[in-house]
Amino acid sequence: MAGGLAFRLSPKEFAIKTINAFPAAINASKPENKPHAINKQTVFLVVDDFEPMRKVTSGQLRALGAVTIVTANNGMEAMRILNKQRVDIVLSDWNMPVMTGLELLHAVRADPKLSRLPFIMITAEAERHRIEEAIASGVSDLLVKPYTADRLATHIEQVMTAPPRAGLPSVVSVCAASAEVSTTPLPGTPPERPTILLVDDTADNLLMLSHLFKEDYRVRLAHTGEKALEICQSNDPPDLVLLDIMMPGMDGFEVARHMREHPTSEAIPVIFVTAMSGDDARLKGMKLGAVDFVTKPIDPDLLTHRVHNFMRYVEQRKQIQAAYQDMLDLARLREDVEHITRHDLKGPLAGVIGLVQDLVSDDSMNLKHVEQLRMVEETALQVLDMINLSAELFKIETGRFTLDAKPVKIHDILRRIAEIARTTFAEKHLGISVDAELPTGAAMPQALGDAMFCYSLFQNLLKNACEAAPDKSPVAITLHDEKPLRITFVNQGVVPAEIRELFFNKFITHGKEGGTGLGTYSARLLAEAQNGEISLEVSDRDKRTTITVTLPRYTT
Repeated sequence: MAGGLAFRLSPKEFAIKTINAFPAAINASKPENKPHAINKQTVFLVVDDFEPMRKVTSGQLRALGAVTIVTANNGMEAMRILNKQRVDIVLSDWNMPVMTGLELLHAVRADPKLSRLPFIMITAEAERHRIEEAIASGVSDLLVKPYTADRLATHIEQVMTAPPRAGLPSVVSVCAASAEVSTTPLPGTPPERPTILLVDDTADNLLMLSHLFKEDYRVRLAHTGEKALEICQSNDPPDLVLLDIMMPGMDGFEVARHMREHPTSEAIPVIFVTAMSGDDARLKGMKLGAVDFVTKPIDPDLLTHRVHNFMRYVEQRKQIQAAYQDMLDLARLREDVEHITRHDLKGPLAGVIGLVQDLVSDDSMNLKHVEQLRMVEETALQVLDMINLSAELFKIETGRFTLDAKPVKIHDILRRIAEIARTTFAEKHLGISVDAELPTGAAMPQALGDAMFCYSLFQNLLKNACEAAPDKSPVAITLHDEKPLRITFVNQGVVPAEIRELFFNKFITHGKEGGTGLGTYSARLLAEAQNGEISLEVSDRDKRTTITVTLPRYTT
Protein backbone atom coordinates (compact mmCIF):
# COMPACT_ATOMS: atom_id res chain seq x y z
CA MET A 1 0.00 0.00 0.00
CA ALA A 2 1.77 3.09 -1.23
CA GLY A 3 2.18 5.92 1.21
CA GLY A 4 0.98 4.00 4.25
CA LEU A 5 1.17 0.84 6.31
CA ALA A 6 -0.22 -2.29 4.69
CA PHE A 7 -1.39 -3.58 8.08
CA ARG A 8 -2.50 -2.19 11.42
CA LEU A 9 -0.16 -2.59 14.35
CA SER A 10 -1.58 -3.78 17.63
CA PRO A 11 -1.07 -1.41 20.61
CA LYS A 12 1.63 -3.69 22.00
CA GLU A 13 3.48 -3.84 18.65
CA PHE A 14 3.18 -0.07 18.29
CA ALA A 15 4.56 0.47 21.80
CA ILE A 16 7.46 -1.87 21.06
CA LYS A 17 8.26 -0.05 17.81
CA THR A 18 8.02 3.30 19.59
CA ILE A 19 10.29 2.33 22.41
CA ASN A 20 12.81 0.87 19.96
CA ALA A 21 13.37 4.45 18.83
CA PHE A 22 15.39 4.90 22.02
CA PRO A 23 18.16 2.29 21.58
CA ALA A 24 20.38 3.52 24.39
CA ALA A 25 17.66 3.28 26.97
CA ILE A 26 16.42 -0.08 25.74
CA ASN A 27 19.90 -1.54 25.47
CA ALA A 28 20.37 -0.89 29.16
CA SER A 29 17.35 -3.06 29.89
CA LYS A 30 18.44 -6.10 27.89
CA PRO A 31 18.92 -9.23 30.02
CA GLU A 32 22.53 -9.72 28.97
CA ASN A 33 23.37 -6.27 30.32
CA LYS A 34 21.80 -6.87 33.73
CA PRO A 35 23.21 -8.47 36.86
CA HIS A 36 21.61 -11.65 38.16
CA ALA A 37 18.77 -10.59 40.44
CA ILE A 38 18.77 -13.43 42.98
CA ASN A 39 21.89 -13.73 45.11
CA LYS A 40 22.93 -14.16 48.73
CA GLN A 41 22.64 -10.44 49.42
CA THR A 42 19.05 -10.12 48.16
CA VAL A 43 16.51 -9.71 50.98
CA PHE A 44 13.06 -11.12 50.16
CA LEU A 45 9.84 -10.36 52.03
CA VAL A 46 7.15 -13.03 51.54
CA VAL A 47 3.68 -11.92 52.66
CA ASP A 48 0.90 -14.53 52.90
CA ASP A 49 -1.66 -15.32 55.59
CA PHE A 50 -1.40 -19.08 54.85
CA GLU A 51 1.66 -20.48 56.63
CA PRO A 52 2.22 -23.48 54.29
CA MET A 53 2.34 -21.04 51.34
CA ARG A 54 4.92 -18.90 53.10
CA LYS A 55 7.05 -21.98 53.72
CA VAL A 56 6.73 -23.29 50.17
CA THR A 57 7.52 -19.91 48.59
CA SER A 58 10.50 -19.50 50.91
CA GLY A 59 11.68 -22.97 49.89
CA GLN A 60 11.39 -22.07 46.21
CA LEU A 61 13.41 -18.90 46.79
CA ARG A 62 16.15 -20.83 48.62
CA ALA A 63 16.30 -23.29 45.74
CA LEU A 64 16.85 -20.31 43.43
CA GLY A 65 19.79 -19.09 45.52
CA ALA A 66 18.16 -16.77 48.05
CA VAL A 67 19.50 -16.78 51.62
CA THR A 68 17.74 -13.96 53.49
CA ILE A 69 13.97 -14.44 53.47
CA VAL A 70 11.64 -12.61 55.84
CA THR A 71 7.97 -13.57 56.14
CA ALA A 72 4.79 -11.77 57.26
CA ASN A 73 1.23 -13.06 57.62
CA ASN A 74 -0.51 -9.84 56.53
CA GLY A 75 0.15 -6.40 55.08
CA MET A 76 0.26 -4.65 58.45
CA GLU A 77 3.03 -6.92 59.70
CA ALA A 78 4.83 -6.49 56.39
CA MET A 79 4.81 -2.69 56.78
CA ARG A 80 6.30 -3.01 60.28
CA ILE A 81 9.10 -5.13 58.83
CA LEU A 82 9.68 -2.72 55.94
CA ASN A 83 10.01 0.19 58.37
CA LYS A 84 12.57 -1.68 60.47
CA GLN A 85 14.94 -3.35 58.03
CA ARG A 86 16.14 -3.37 54.44
CA VAL A 87 14.08 -5.39 51.97
CA ASP A 88 14.96 -5.69 48.27
CA ILE A 89 11.74 -7.19 46.91
CA VAL A 90 8.24 -7.97 48.18
CA LEU A 91 6.22 -11.03 47.13
CA SER A 92 2.70 -10.55 48.47
CA ASP A 93 -0.51 -12.52 48.31
CA TRP A 94 -3.59 -10.47 47.40
CA ASN A 95 -6.35 -11.61 49.76
CA MET A 96 -5.25 -11.35 53.41
CA PRO A 97 -6.88 -10.23 56.66
CA VAL A 98 -5.95 -7.01 58.51
CA MET A 99 -4.32 -5.45 55.41
CA THR A 100 -4.71 -6.89 51.92
CA GLY A 101 -1.97 -7.11 49.34
CA LEU A 102 -3.44 -4.18 47.42
CA GLU A 103 -3.59 -2.06 50.57
CA LEU A 104 0.02 -3.01 51.27
CA LEU A 105 0.95 -1.95 47.73
CA HIS A 106 -0.73 1.43 48.27
CA ALA A 107 1.13 1.91 51.57
CA VAL A 108 4.47 1.00 49.99
CA ARG A 109 4.04 3.31 47.00
CA ALA A 110 2.93 6.17 49.28
CA ASP A 111 6.05 5.94 51.44
CA PRO A 112 8.92 7.98 49.92
CA LYS A 113 11.49 5.55 51.34
CA LEU A 114 9.75 2.49 49.84
CA SER A 115 8.08 3.88 46.72
CA ARG A 116 10.63 2.34 44.34
CA LEU A 117 10.66 -1.09 46.01
CA PRO A 118 9.99 -3.98 43.57
CA PHE A 119 6.59 -5.46 44.42
CA ILE A 120 5.19 -8.69 42.94
CA MET A 121 1.51 -9.36 43.58
CA ILE A 122 0.59 -13.05 43.71
CA THR A 123 -3.04 -13.57 42.84
CA ALA A 124 -5.72 -15.85 41.51
CA GLU A 125 -7.98 -12.85 40.85
CA ALA A 126 -10.12 -12.94 37.72
CA GLU A 127 -11.81 -9.54 38.00
CA ARG A 128 -10.43 -7.13 35.42
CA HIS A 129 -11.10 -3.96 37.41
CA ARG A 130 -9.05 -5.27 40.35
CA ILE A 131 -6.12 -6.14 38.09
CA GLU A 132 -6.40 -2.69 36.52
CA GLU A 133 -6.28 -1.13 39.98
CA ALA A 134 -3.13 -3.06 40.88
CA ILE A 135 -1.44 -2.00 37.64
CA ALA A 136 -2.44 1.63 38.11
CA SER A 137 -1.21 1.50 41.71
CA GLY A 138 2.30 0.69 40.53
CA VAL A 139 2.60 -3.08 41.00
CA SER A 140 5.91 -4.25 39.54
CA ASP A 141 4.56 -7.59 38.34
CA LEU A 142 1.57 -9.90 38.63
CA LEU A 143 2.27 -13.57 39.29
CA VAL A 144 -0.97 -15.38 38.53
CA LYS A 145 -1.69 -18.67 40.25
CA PRO A 146 -0.86 -21.40 39.56
CA TYR A 147 2.82 -20.69 38.95
CA THR A 148 5.96 -22.78 38.85
CA ALA A 149 9.39 -22.17 40.37
CA ASP A 150 10.72 -21.35 36.89
CA ARG A 151 8.04 -18.70 36.37
CA LEU A 152 8.76 -17.29 39.82
CA ALA A 153 12.46 -16.97 38.96
CA THR A 154 11.66 -15.31 35.61
CA HIS A 155 9.35 -12.74 37.19
CA ILE A 156 11.84 -11.92 39.93
CA GLU A 157 14.62 -11.44 37.37
CA GLN A 158 12.42 -9.11 35.32
CA VAL A 159 11.33 -7.04 38.30
CA MET A 160 14.73 -6.74 39.95
CA THR A 161 16.47 -5.60 36.77
CA ALA A 162 13.75 -3.29 35.39
CA PRO A 163 13.14 0.38 36.28
CA PRO A 164 10.66 0.72 39.18
CA ARG A 165 7.02 1.31 38.33
CA ALA A 166 5.15 4.28 39.72
CA GLY A 167 1.92 4.00 37.79
CA LEU A 168 0.49 6.46 35.30
CA PRO A 169 -2.96 8.03 35.18
CA SER A 170 -3.70 6.83 31.67
CA VAL A 171 -2.12 3.38 31.76
CA VAL A 172 -5.18 1.44 32.81
CA SER A 173 -7.68 3.12 30.51
CA VAL A 174 -5.41 2.71 27.49
CA CYS A 175 -4.57 -0.91 28.27
CA ALA A 176 -8.12 -1.90 29.07
CA ALA A 177 -9.50 -0.24 25.97
CA SER A 178 -6.89 -1.21 23.42
CA ALA A 179 -5.14 -4.39 24.53
CA GLU A 180 -5.44 -6.96 21.77
CA VAL A 181 -4.83 -10.35 23.27
CA SER A 182 -4.47 -13.07 20.70
CA THR A 183 -4.77 -16.67 21.79
CA THR A 184 -4.25 -17.94 18.23
CA PRO A 185 -0.88 -19.67 17.81
CA LEU A 186 1.56 -18.50 15.18
CA PRO A 187 1.07 -19.96 11.67
CA GLY A 188 2.53 -23.45 11.45
CA THR A 189 2.58 -23.89 15.22
CA PRO A 190 0.12 -26.51 16.50
CA PRO A 191 -1.85 -25.36 19.55
CA GLU A 192 -0.71 -26.90 22.81
CA ARG A 193 -3.36 -29.26 24.08
CA PRO A 194 -4.56 -28.94 27.68
CA THR A 195 -3.26 -31.57 30.07
CA ILE A 196 -5.35 -33.91 32.23
CA LEU A 197 -3.78 -35.87 35.06
CA LEU A 198 -5.59 -39.15 35.81
CA VAL A 199 -4.94 -40.55 39.28
CA ASP A 200 -6.09 -44.05 40.25
CA ASP A 201 -4.42 -47.06 41.85
CA THR A 202 -6.19 -49.46 39.44
CA ALA A 203 -4.50 -49.90 36.07
CA ASP A 204 -7.76 -50.80 34.27
CA ASN A 205 -9.38 -47.56 35.44
CA LEU A 206 -6.41 -45.52 34.20
CA LEU A 207 -6.51 -47.29 30.85
CA MET A 208 -10.24 -46.71 30.41
CA LEU A 209 -10.03 -43.01 31.38
CA SER A 210 -7.02 -42.37 29.17
CA HIS A 211 -8.89 -43.79 26.14
CA LEU A 212 -11.75 -41.37 26.84
CA PHE A 213 -9.56 -38.26 26.68
CA LYS A 214 -6.41 -39.03 24.68
CA GLU A 215 -7.86 -37.69 21.41
CA ASP A 216 -8.56 -34.22 22.80
CA TYR A 217 -6.05 -33.72 25.60
CA ARG A 218 -2.54 -34.51 26.67
CA VAL A 219 -3.03 -37.26 29.24
CA ARG A 220 -0.70 -38.04 32.13
CA LEU A 221 -1.13 -40.95 34.54
CA ALA A 222 -0.32 -41.50 38.21
CA HIS A 223 -1.12 -44.65 40.16
CA THR A 224 -0.28 -43.23 43.59
CA GLY A 225 -1.07 -40.06 45.45
CA GLU A 226 2.61 -39.32 45.93
CA LYS A 227 3.27 -39.48 42.17
CA ALA A 228 0.23 -37.28 41.47
CA LEU A 229 1.46 -34.65 43.92
CA GLU A 230 4.93 -34.72 42.36
CA ILE A 231 3.45 -34.02 38.92
CA CYS A 232 1.13 -31.29 40.19
CA GLN A 233 3.97 -29.46 41.93
CA SER A 234 6.42 -29.78 39.04
CA ASN A 235 7.30 -27.13 36.46
CA ASP A 236 4.81 -28.77 34.07
CA PRO A 237 1.59 -29.04 36.08
CA PRO A 238 -1.66 -30.33 34.57
CA ASP A 239 -4.67 -28.15 33.78
CA LEU A 240 -7.15 -30.54 35.41
CA VAL A 241 -6.87 -33.51 37.78
CA LEU A 242 -9.28 -36.46 37.85
CA LEU A 243 -8.50 -37.88 41.27
CA ASP A 244 -9.56 -41.15 42.89
CA ILE A 245 -10.13 -40.94 46.64
CA MET A 246 -9.53 -44.48 47.92
CA MET A 247 -5.88 -45.28 47.26
CA PRO A 248 -3.24 -46.95 49.44
CA GLY A 249 -0.73 -44.67 51.12
CA MET A 250 -1.76 -41.10 50.33
CA ASP A 251 -5.47 -41.01 49.52
CA GLY A 252 -7.19 -38.48 47.26
CA PHE A 253 -8.23 -36.18 50.10
CA GLU A 254 -4.64 -35.96 51.28
CA VAL A 255 -3.43 -35.25 47.73
CA ALA A 256 -5.96 -32.41 47.38
CA ARG A 257 -4.99 -30.94 50.75
CA HIS A 258 -1.29 -30.88 49.83
CA MET A 259 -2.12 -29.42 46.41
CA ARG A 260 -3.77 -26.43 48.09
CA GLU A 261 -0.58 -25.78 50.06
CA HIS A 262 1.70 -25.24 47.05
CA PRO A 263 1.68 -22.29 44.61
CA THR A 264 2.15 -24.53 41.56
CA SER A 265 -0.85 -26.73 42.36
CA GLU A 266 -3.00 -24.45 44.53
CA ALA A 267 -5.37 -23.37 41.76
CA ILE A 268 -5.46 -26.58 39.69
CA PRO A 269 -9.09 -27.76 39.48
CA VAL A 270 -9.82 -31.24 40.85
CA ILE A 271 -12.65 -33.60 39.94
CA PHE A 272 -12.96 -36.49 42.39
CA VAL A 273 -13.75 -39.79 40.67
CA THR A 274 -14.67 -42.35 43.33
CA ALA A 275 -16.92 -45.17 44.48
CA MET A 276 -17.66 -43.16 47.62
CA SER A 277 -21.11 -41.64 47.23
CA GLY A 278 -21.98 -40.41 50.72
CA ASP A 279 -22.70 -36.78 51.51
CA ASP A 280 -19.84 -36.65 54.03
CA ALA A 281 -17.28 -37.62 51.40
CA ARG A 282 -18.75 -35.12 48.91
CA LEU A 283 -18.71 -32.31 51.50
CA LYS A 284 -15.11 -33.09 52.46
CA GLY A 285 -14.08 -33.03 48.82
CA MET A 286 -15.79 -29.70 48.19
CA LYS A 287 -14.08 -28.18 51.24
CA LEU A 288 -10.76 -29.20 49.70
CA GLY A 289 -11.61 -27.23 46.58
CA ALA A 290 -13.03 -29.92 44.29
CA VAL A 291 -14.97 -28.52 41.35
CA ASP A 292 -16.97 -31.70 40.73
CA PHE A 293 -17.65 -35.13 42.21
CA VAL A 294 -18.16 -38.14 39.88
CA THR A 295 -19.19 -41.50 41.30
CA LYS A 296 -18.22 -44.93 40.05
CA PRO A 297 -19.21 -46.82 38.01
CA ILE A 298 -18.44 -44.06 35.54
CA ASP A 299 -20.81 -43.02 32.77
CA PRO A 300 -18.26 -42.29 29.98
CA ASP A 301 -20.50 -39.90 28.04
CA LEU A 302 -21.43 -37.90 31.13
CA LEU A 303 -17.83 -37.66 32.35
CA THR A 304 -16.58 -36.67 28.87
CA HIS A 305 -19.10 -33.84 28.61
CA ARG A 306 -18.30 -32.62 32.12
CA VAL A 307 -14.58 -32.53 31.37
CA HIS A 308 -15.09 -30.82 28.00
CA ASN A 309 -17.29 -28.16 29.59
CA PHE A 310 -14.85 -27.52 32.36
CA MET A 311 -11.89 -27.39 29.99
CA ARG A 312 -13.60 -24.51 28.20
CA TYR A 313 -13.56 -22.66 31.51
CA VAL A 314 -9.86 -23.53 31.99
CA GLU A 315 -9.05 -22.16 28.53
CA GLN A 316 -11.03 -18.97 29.18
CA ARG A 317 -9.12 -18.48 32.43
CA LYS A 318 -5.83 -18.89 30.59
CA GLN A 319 -6.91 -16.23 28.11
CA ILE A 320 -7.86 -13.89 30.95
CA GLN A 321 -4.47 -14.43 32.60
CA ALA A 322 -2.73 -13.76 29.29
CA ALA A 323 -4.77 -10.56 28.91
CA TYR A 324 -3.70 -9.38 32.37
CA GLN A 325 -0.07 -10.03 31.55
CA ASP A 326 -0.44 -8.09 28.31
CA MET A 327 -2.03 -5.22 30.25
CA LEU A 328 0.97 -5.10 32.58
CA ASP A 329 3.41 -5.38 29.66
CA LEU A 330 1.67 -2.48 27.94
CA ALA A 331 1.80 -0.46 31.14
CA ARG A 332 5.56 -1.04 31.39
CA LEU A 333 6.13 -0.13 27.76
CA ARG A 334 4.04 3.01 28.05
CA GLU A 335 5.86 4.06 31.20
CA ASP A 336 9.21 3.48 29.49
CA VAL A 337 8.14 5.72 26.61
CA GLU A 338 6.75 8.33 29.01
CA HIS A 339 9.90 8.26 31.13
CA ILE A 340 12.22 8.62 28.16
CA THR A 341 10.04 11.37 26.66
CA ARG A 342 9.96 13.33 29.90
CA HIS A 343 13.71 12.93 30.36
CA ASP A 344 14.44 13.95 26.78
CA LEU A 345 12.04 16.90 26.70
CA LYS A 346 12.21 18.54 30.10
CA GLY A 347 15.92 19.28 30.10
CA PRO A 348 16.05 20.83 26.62
CA LEU A 349 12.86 22.81 27.31
CA ALA A 350 14.34 24.28 30.46
CA GLY A 351 17.41 25.19 28.41
CA VAL A 352 15.29 26.84 25.72
CA ILE A 353 13.37 28.86 28.31
CA GLY A 354 16.58 30.01 29.98
CA LEU A 355 18.17 30.94 26.65
CA VAL A 356 15.10 32.92 25.58
CA GLN A 357 14.99 34.77 28.88
CA ASP A 358 18.67 35.70 28.54
CA LEU A 359 18.07 37.00 25.01
CA VAL A 360 15.06 39.05 26.09
CA SER A 361 17.16 40.67 28.81
CA ASP A 362 19.73 41.76 26.22
CA ASP A 363 19.31 45.50 25.65
CA SER A 364 20.52 45.15 22.06
CA MET A 365 17.39 43.19 21.05
CA ASN A 366 14.77 45.24 19.21
CA LEU A 367 11.12 45.23 20.25
CA LYS A 368 9.95 43.01 17.38
CA HIS A 369 12.50 40.33 18.22
CA VAL A 370 11.62 40.52 21.90
CA GLU A 371 7.95 39.94 21.09
CA GLN A 372 8.82 36.94 18.93
CA LEU A 373 11.04 35.51 21.67
CA ARG A 374 8.21 35.94 24.16
CA MET A 375 6.03 33.83 21.87
CA VAL A 376 8.74 31.15 21.83
CA GLU A 377 8.93 31.30 25.62
CA GLU A 378 5.16 31.01 25.94
CA THR A 379 5.07 27.96 23.68
CA ALA A 380 7.91 26.29 25.59
CA LEU A 381 6.19 27.01 28.90
CA GLN A 382 2.95 25.49 27.60
CA VAL A 383 4.74 22.30 26.57
CA LEU A 384 6.54 22.19 29.89
CA ASP A 385 3.22 22.66 31.64
CA MET A 386 1.75 19.70 29.76
CA ILE A 387 4.70 17.52 30.75
CA ASN A 388 4.32 18.51 34.39
CA LEU A 389 0.59 17.87 34.32
CA SER A 390 0.88 14.49 32.60
CA ALA A 391 3.60 13.09 34.83
CA GLU A 392 4.28 14.92 38.05
CA LEU A 393 0.66 15.59 38.97
CA PHE A 394 -0.11 11.89 39.05
CA LYS A 395 2.81 11.34 41.41
CA ILE A 396 1.46 14.12 43.61
CA GLU A 397 -2.07 12.68 43.50
CA THR A 398 -0.86 9.26 44.60
CA GLY A 399 1.58 10.51 47.23
CA ARG A 400 4.72 9.46 45.34
CA PHE A 401 6.21 12.87 44.59
CA THR A 402 9.33 13.92 46.46
CA LEU A 403 10.18 17.62 46.40
CA ASP A 404 13.75 18.68 45.71
CA ALA A 405 13.32 22.20 47.09
CA LYS A 406 15.64 24.95 45.87
CA PRO A 407 15.61 28.78 45.92
CA VAL A 408 13.15 30.17 43.36
CA LYS A 409 13.12 33.78 42.12
CA ILE A 410 9.37 34.19 42.30
CA HIS A 411 9.29 37.84 41.18
CA ASP A 412 11.24 37.06 38.00
CA ILE A 413 8.78 34.28 37.15
CA LEU A 414 5.79 36.53 37.79
CA ARG A 415 7.26 39.29 35.65
CA ARG A 416 7.97 36.92 32.76
CA ILE A 417 4.56 35.26 32.70
CA ALA A 418 2.96 38.70 32.88
CA GLU A 419 4.86 39.79 29.78
CA ILE A 420 3.71 36.65 27.98
CA ALA A 421 0.10 37.21 29.09
CA ARG A 422 0.15 40.79 27.77
CA THR A 423 0.95 39.42 24.33
CA THR A 424 -1.51 36.52 24.55
CA PHE A 425 -4.41 38.67 25.73
CA ALA A 426 -3.49 41.81 23.80
CA GLU A 427 -6.95 42.01 22.19
CA LYS A 428 -8.58 42.36 25.64
CA HIS A 429 -6.40 45.39 26.49
CA LEU A 430 -5.95 44.22 30.10
CA GLY A 431 -3.87 46.17 32.57
CA ILE A 432 -1.62 43.34 33.81
CA SER A 433 0.65 44.54 36.61
CA VAL A 434 3.28 42.87 38.81
CA ASP A 435 4.22 44.51 42.10
CA ALA A 436 6.20 43.56 45.16
CA GLU A 437 5.42 44.90 48.64
CA LEU A 438 8.86 45.13 50.23
CA PRO A 439 10.32 46.99 53.18
CA THR A 440 12.48 49.90 52.12
CA GLY A 441 15.87 48.66 50.94
CA ALA A 442 14.93 45.00 51.23
CA ALA A 443 16.20 42.48 48.68
CA MET A 444 13.67 40.63 46.55
CA PRO A 445 12.62 37.51 48.52
CA GLN A 446 12.83 33.99 47.10
CA ALA A 447 10.63 30.97 47.62
CA LEU A 448 11.83 27.48 48.51
CA GLY A 449 10.34 25.12 45.97
CA ASP A 450 10.53 23.98 42.36
CA ALA A 451 10.98 26.61 39.63
CA MET A 452 9.22 24.61 36.91
CA PHE A 453 6.29 23.94 39.22
CA CYS A 454 6.08 27.67 39.96
CA TYR A 455 5.99 28.47 36.24
CA SER A 456 3.11 26.04 35.71
CA LEU A 457 1.30 27.12 38.87
CA PHE A 458 1.40 30.88 38.25
CA GLN A 459 0.89 30.58 34.51
CA ASN A 460 -2.34 28.65 35.11
CA LEU A 461 -3.59 31.19 37.64
CA LEU A 462 -2.75 34.19 35.48
CA LYS A 463 -4.30 32.59 32.40
CA ASN A 464 -7.53 31.93 34.32
CA ALA A 465 -7.56 35.48 35.69
CA CYS A 466 -7.07 37.01 32.25
CA GLU A 467 -9.76 34.82 30.69
CA ALA A 468 -12.25 35.76 33.42
CA ALA A 469 -11.41 39.49 33.49
CA PRO A 470 -13.60 41.87 31.47
CA ASP A 471 -11.96 43.72 28.58
CA LYS A 472 -9.89 46.79 29.55
CA SER A 473 -9.90 45.79 33.24
CA PRO A 474 -6.90 45.41 35.60
CA VAL A 475 -5.28 42.12 36.58
CA ALA A 476 -2.94 42.65 39.53
CA ILE A 477 -0.23 40.27 40.71
CA THR A 478 1.45 41.14 43.99
CA LEU A 479 4.32 39.48 45.85
CA HIS A 480 4.04 40.12 49.57
CA ASP A 481 7.29 39.93 51.57
CA GLU A 482 6.03 37.72 54.38
CA LYS A 483 6.83 34.39 55.91
CA PRO A 484 5.61 32.30 54.20
CA LEU A 485 5.68 34.28 50.98
CA ARG A 486 2.24 35.37 49.79
CA ILE A 487 1.35 35.91 46.13
CA THR A 488 -2.04 37.31 45.14
CA PHE A 489 -3.83 37.37 41.78
CA VAL A 490 -6.69 39.88 41.63
CA ASN A 491 -9.04 40.37 38.69
CA GLN A 492 -12.41 41.96 38.09
CA GLY A 493 -15.32 39.58 37.75
CA VAL A 494 -16.50 36.95 40.20
CA VAL A 495 -16.35 33.18 40.26
CA PRO A 496 -19.94 31.85 40.01
CA ALA A 497 -21.37 31.02 43.44
CA GLU A 498 -22.22 27.43 42.48
CA ILE A 499 -18.59 26.43 41.91
CA ARG A 500 -16.77 28.46 44.58
CA GLU A 501 -16.54 25.68 47.16
CA LEU A 502 -15.35 23.28 44.44
CA PHE A 503 -13.11 25.76 42.64
CA PHE A 504 -9.86 23.83 43.16
CA ASN A 505 -11.40 20.39 42.59
CA LYS A 506 -10.80 18.28 39.53
CA PHE A 507 -12.80 18.91 36.33
CA ILE A 508 -14.58 21.99 37.72
CA THR A 509 -15.21 24.56 35.01
CA HIS A 510 -17.92 27.07 34.14
CA GLY A 511 -18.77 28.92 30.95
CA LYS A 512 -15.46 28.15 29.26
CA GLU A 513 -15.82 26.36 25.93
CA GLY A 514 -13.31 23.53 25.72
CA GLY A 515 -12.25 24.00 29.35
CA THR A 516 -11.00 20.88 31.12
CA GLY A 517 -11.34 22.05 34.71
CA LEU A 518 -7.74 21.03 35.40
CA GLY A 519 -6.08 24.46 35.60
CA THR A 520 -7.01 25.42 39.16
CA TYR A 521 -6.90 21.78 40.28
CA SER A 522 -3.31 21.44 39.05
CA ALA A 523 -2.48 24.81 40.65
CA ARG A 524 -3.64 23.48 44.02
CA LEU A 525 -1.61 20.30 43.66
CA LEU A 526 1.51 22.18 42.54
CA ALA A 527 1.21 24.59 45.46
CA GLU A 528 0.68 21.82 48.01
CA ALA A 529 3.54 19.76 46.52
CA GLN A 530 5.85 22.68 47.40
CA ASN A 531 4.49 22.75 50.99
CA GLY A 532 2.33 25.75 50.13
CA GLU A 533 -1.36 26.57 50.12
CA ILE A 534 -3.87 28.16 47.77
CA SER A 535 -7.19 29.86 48.51
CA LEU A 536 -10.02 31.73 46.81
CA GLU A 537 -11.76 34.89 47.97
CA VAL A 538 -14.67 36.44 46.07
CA SER A 539 -16.21 39.87 46.71
CA ASP A 540 -19.64 40.13 45.10
CA ARG A 541 -19.92 43.76 46.23
CA ASP A 542 -16.70 44.82 44.54
CA LYS A 543 -17.06 42.26 41.72
CA ARG A 544 -13.55 41.03 42.42
CA THR A 545 -11.85 37.64 42.64
CA THR A 546 -8.62 37.09 44.60
CA ILE A 547 -6.52 33.93 44.55
CA THR A 548 -3.80 33.72 47.18
CA VAL A 549 -0.84 31.36 47.06
CA THR A 550 1.57 30.90 49.96
CA LEU A 551 4.96 29.23 49.55
CA PRO A 552 7.81 28.62 52.00
CA ARG A 553 10.28 31.48 52.05
CA TYR A 554 13.93 30.73 51.33
CA THR A 555 16.25 31.90 54.10
CA THR A 556 20.02 31.85 53.89
